[in-house]
Amino acid sequence: ILLSGVSEECEPEWCDSEDPLFILYTSGSTGKPKGVLHTIGGYMLYVATTFKLVFDYHPEDVYWCTADIGWITGHSYITYGPLANGATSVLFEGLPTYPDVSRMWEIVDKYQVTKFYTAPTAIRLLMKYGSEPVQKYKRDSLKVLGTVGEPINPEAWQWYYSVVGEKRCPVVDTFWQTETGGHVLTPLPAATPMKPGSATFPFFGVVPAILNESGEELEGPSEGYLVFKQPWPGVMRTVFGNHQRFETTYFEQFPGYYVTGDGCCRDKDGYYWITGRIDDMLNVSGHLLSTAEVESALVEHEAVVEAAVVSRPHPVKGESLYCFVTLTEGVSFSRTLEAQLKKQVREKIGAIATPDFIQNAPGLPKTRSGKIMRRVLRKIARNERDLGDVSTLADSSVIELLFQNHCCGAM
Repeated sequence: ILLSGVSEECEPEWCDSEDPLFILYTSGSTGKPKGVLHTIGGYMLYVATTFKLVFDYHPEDVYWCTADIGWITGHSYITYGPLANGATSVLFEGLPTYPDVSRMWEIVDKYQVTKFYTAPTAIRLLMKYGSEPVQKYKRDSLKVLGTVGEPINPEAWQWYYSVVGEKRCPVVDTFWQTETGGHVLTPLPAATPMKPGSATFPFFGVVPAILNESGEELEGPSEGYLVFKQPWPGVMRTVFGNHQRFETTYFEQFPGYYVTGDGCCRDKDGYYWITGRIDDMLNVSGHLLSTAEVESALVEHEAVVEAAVVSRPHPVKGESLYCFVTLTEGVSFSRTLEAQLKKQVREKIGAIATPDFIQNAPGLPKTRSGKIMRRVLRKIARNERDLGDVSTLADSSVIELLFQNHCCGAM
């Protein structure tokens, strides 16, 4: 009865191209999440175009992106980009190692996947089990392999290319951010000569530059801040509810440029290599974490008066959290306290932010102006004695103490 009087036609809601499409929250360097706002026309045009060209999508292809739909890769390259191209996609819920470590390759064969997109974290995880679980399945349908979420180390790239793709599938190592909407640095399959670990060149309409600390553009082979010189359709439009923060975060440091927050080097052939976050961010299993956020959670414990968090390379996760804590006078460092601190961070932020190592730090290396020298702490976390220039240290005696307290087994 209810349906009998309803029209079979459903008029769409007409929207302006700059109407909001979605807001996706991403961690900021202050620890307060930013609501990245994307709009309808520019974003959808950009993800449709990058999807088609970066994966060389054709109507007969079967595409599989292993990401979670809830983060930007899932939005852009499971939902909007593929659907805008009418793509046939595999959707996956589960773990790459369950019920066994061949799960991904079994699915590739079952659905004859041609274009496969995953994270370096997953590749490194599966590398641990060798080539046999991969070679149980044919994978002869595969044509293009993609990576996303963080820079891929050359060893993982080679394994992905040689073992998974049997040296016949180009690897598209894509660099982009929640804020960029879609790929901004990427190879085009079979068109861009590959270099393991390099995101290669900018996508059409994207104009990168490398700046030094003074904001001067560097030419030729160089290393510095990765910025973009002109907008592209998929760039975010604002931080939801706080446009001033949008301008401050992305445009204030170097006026006239979009600042990615990533370091980058360009080689003699013009290839771009992402070197990691310049501000105090860590990339753990493809998730960006703010060190300030983790430090705040640690300092909230009554036993901790000061904390400093740095990254340390991890064979699977890419980066791990190495935490230095200075304790309240009279409090002793113990396994119990360490467990309490890990639990506190996990509860305050989430499981992905759980520290891998917590080291007792009676003092922290600081400049005379009181700024913590994180560069030195990163060296200590790696147990590397070549500290570079430490002439600005206020008290160099803390260095040896920190090396003595270095977490055993951290390397």
